[in-house]
Amino acid sequence: MNIKDLKTLIQLVTDTDINEFSMETADDKIVIKRGVEKEVIHMAAPVAVAPVAAPVAAAPAADVAPAAVVRDSKYETITSPIVGTLYHKSSPDAENFVAVGSVVEKGQTVGLIEAMKLFNEIEADFKCKIIEILKSDASPVEYGDELFLVERL
Repeated sequence: MNIKDLKTLIQLVTDTDINEFSMETADDKIVIKRGVEKEVIHMAAPVAVAPVAAPVAAAPAADVAPAAVVRDSKYETITSPIVGTLYHKSSPDAENFVAVGSVVEKGQTVGLIEAMKLFNEIEADFKCKIIEILKSDASPVEYGDELFLVERL
């Protein structure tokens, strides 16, 4: 195919509302595309950052011990398997799945995590008692965040 024929094909595509033209012969293969292809952009959801208050009086570093959360070794945690929003109940007018002091059977739902408009049930891996609820209802959670402090029964 010579340049004159190619220019004629390009003019034909631009003069019409054809978006794509393909032609293949024994010797040549021609593909003409018009317009901009749609580009898909993936963005992470914004993460809420809590403001940090400045200390009123600075103490010497040697005198300050880091605060450590001490938990009894008999307690375990139920963690988030995915990133999303944690819900303690199936609908706004329903009761919470669990409360502090609840005894939960293996496989029982303790919460829901919404991720990409899908609700994923969070189930107990073993029979346990809820000691503390570590995340509030409708709060964002990350993979591995501790959701519930439990005692294995």
